Amino acid sequence: MLEVLSPVPGTATGLAGVPDPVFSQGMVGPGTAIDPERAPQAAVAPIAGTVVKLHPHAFVIAGADGKGVLVHLGIDTVDLKGEGFETLAAEGDAVEAGAPLVRWDPAGVEQGGRSPAVPVVALDAPKDTVLDTVESGAVEAGATVLFAWR
Repeated sequence: MLEVLSPVPGTATGLAGVPDPVFSQGMVGPGTAIDPERAPQAAVAPIAGTVVKLHPHAFVIAGADGKGVLVHLGIDTVDLKGEGFETLAAEGDAVEAGAPLVRWDPAGVEQGGRSPAVPVVALDAPKDTVLDTVESGAVEAGATVLFAWR
């Protein structure tokens, strides 16, 4: 069972409330979302593994078992072309859960007219393999288990 930790501090909201149908309808996989604290912060690795994709606004970590977890920092933030984000790791890096990967400011994203919601998704996972999904309540980066993936 793979435990997926919150990559950012804030409040769990579930994917259904994310203002993007790709995430809210679970098209890339099941998971949950975080409404992040509005303060500059580092988004951290939700699992131990290898950084297989790293963009300023999103990253994928693959565990030793090959399961990939996508973290997307805000909605439509790809349009920012990296502005307001600082990568702290590189593709191919081995990381522990909780390792800082991207520095960003959710308040800045929101001030620019975008949602700072942070979807956390079990990539291409069958829905019935993701259990105990947290969809409400406070979460701590690198500490709160958002869901378990079997």
